Amino acid sequence: MPGLELVRSPGRVVFRVTRPRISGVLRPRLLLTWLVLAVAAAGVFGLTVGAGSGDYTVPPGGIVPALRGTGAPADVFVVRELRLPRAAVALLGGAALGMSGAIFQAVTRNPLASPDMLGITQGAGAAVAAGVVLGAGTGLGTQTLGLAGAVGAGLLIYLLAWNRGTTGYRIVLVGIGISWMCVSVTTYLLSRAEPYQAQKMLGWLVGNLNDRGWAHAQPLALALVVLVPPVLLLGRLQRALHLGDEVATGLGTPVQRVRMALLLCGAALAAFATAAAGPVLFVALAAPQIARRLARSPAPPVVSAALTGSVIVLVSDLIGQRLLADMVLPVGVVTGVLGAPFLLWQLARTGRPGA
Repeated sequence: MPGLELVRSPGRVVFRVTRPRISGVLRPRLLLTWLVLAVAAAGVFGLTVGAGSGDYTVPPGGIVPALRGTGAPADVFVVRELRLPRAAVALLGGAALGMSGAIFQAVTRNPLASPDMLGITQGAGAAVAAGVVLGAGTGLGTQTLGLAGAVGAGLLIYLLAWNRGTTGYRIVLVGIGISWMCVSVTTYLLSRAEPYQAQKMLGWLVGNLNDRGWAHAQPLALALVVLVPPVLLLGRLQRALHLGDEVATGLGTPVQRVRMALLLCGAALAAFATAAAGPVLFVALAAPQIARRLARSPAPPVVSAALTGSVIVLVSDLIGQRLLADMVLPVGVVTGVLGAPFLLWQLARTGRPGA
């Protein structure tokens, strides 16, 4: 093709266009990973809205008409009013957590760094507990309290980690300290709570998609619309940070400004996801590492991590709805059971020389 130059190398294709002057790198395996994960997320999403909790099952051929509102009245009601909002929160919340985990792991250069390891989700839990037991923020729902607590914890971590700049090592250490402080506050408040207050808190603290509606999905969707573009625009600079501060500075990257912007975006993504679905553990930890291995990328790829997070939460929620006949398990219980072995494997692998 005139004006188009392609240079192939193992795992990538470099293209250059003369008019207009555009160049870039295409990674076929990364594109294939996006496609496979997107198809998997769409498939599990369809299963969730068609065969979620309850005995009523919408046939595969009736899901799309029900989503459009042109199917059988019973199918339309079950899909659009009961199951679709829950599936939307799972899809969007998983994407936000996966993307947030990829940001934290890339910025800190630590595969064990994630919002639920560094105190973001614990800050949300402490705020919800304070609101329920002490009446702090009277009139605010758990969604608003969780959002405020997660954002506050993220800002506190960054401020305490600042010492003429920040490093990934300091962020991890400070985040672990903040995490345990918030856990202690939450445990103390639970010990003081009345039985009905403790039940309300525990129903949120385990990560739960029961009774989720459009009031939970819409703020999360709006947050993704606002936060995803700057994260993608900062992607090239994020890859430079993965090389280390000295190398990134030598390449002309404003390290501290980029790190602050990415951490704010990552904390905000985790905050909105936690506010909508509660602290769903291990998704932000596991999704970036699974995506990195699928794409064979040196750093966690943000888009792949988002799609992987959506698949994990959707699958976990479907398991929680269908595993037991007499009850629906909270999605956080399922992700905890699946994520704990992954964490142990990561800890064992990280300790190996050269890992």
